[in-house]
Amino acid sequence: MEWTDEGTVIGVRRHGESAVILEAMTRRHGRHLGLVRGGRSARLQPVIQPGNAVSLTWRARLDEHLGDYKVELLASHAARLIVAPVALCGLATVSALLRLLPERDPHPGLHEALAVLIAHLDDEALAPALVVRFELAMLAELGFGLDLARCAVTGSMDDLGHVSPKSGKAVSRAAAAPYLDRLLTLPAFLSEGQGGRAPSVADITAGFALTGFFLKRHVFEPRGLFEPAERAQLVELAARIH
Repeated sequence: MEWTDEGTVIGVRRHGESAVILEAMTRRHGRHLGLVRGGRSARLQPVIQPGNAVSLTWRARLDEHLGDYKVELLASHAARLIVAPVALCGLATVSALLRLLPERDPHPGLHEALAVLIAHLDDEALAPALVVRFELAMLAELGFGLDLARCAVTGSMDDLGHVSPKSGKAVSRAAAAPYLDRLLTLPAFLSEGQGGRAPSVADITAGFALTGFFLKRHVFEPRGLFEPAERAQLVELAARIH
C-alpha cells in the first residue's frame, strides 16, 4: 500500500530511540498517522513541526497498519507561529478538535480551512475570529451544523442577532426580543461580515461562547471530554488583544 498526499502537521510524539509518530491533516486521507524513522534527527525535526505544510508518502504492507511516512517540507510556518501566543493557543485548539474526527476519514473542506487559518494564525486581529469560524466548520463536519443564514421564526435574512440554543438556528433581533434571556448572541462577523473591520472584543467573546455551547453539548460532553485548556487561554488572549 502506498499513497502521496499533502498535509498539515498537527502532532508529533516520540517513538523509540529516534523515530516519531507524526499526525497530519491530509487533503485526501483525512487525519492520518504514520511512523517517521529518524524523525528526531537534526534534519527532520524542523520539518515535522506542528503547523508546517508537508508532502507525505505513506507506505504499509496492509491498509490497517500504522505505516511509514516519508516527509518533505512544502511550507514552513512553525517558526512564525511559535513566537505568537495567540497562534500557539489557536493551533493547539484546532488540533485538539481535529483529533475528534475518525482517523483516515477524508474532510477536504477542513484541510483547506486549516491551511487558511494557519496562514493568518499569527495575526492577532484576525486569528480569534478565524478560529471561531473553524469551530463552526468542525460542528458542521461532525453533523451538528448551525443554520445562521436566516431567521428561524420569520425566514428573514436581515438583522440576525441571536441563535436558539435548542435548534441552533438564527433568530432576528425583532423576533428575539421577548426571549433574550433564553438565546445566544450571534456576533456580527458571523452574520453580516465586517467590511474589513476586525471584530470587537464583545463579538469575539460572543463567538467563542456560541461555538463553545454547541461543542460542549454535542461533542465534548457525549464523549466525556472537556474543552482544550488552550481554548480558554485563547479566549483570554483575544479579549486582551481586542
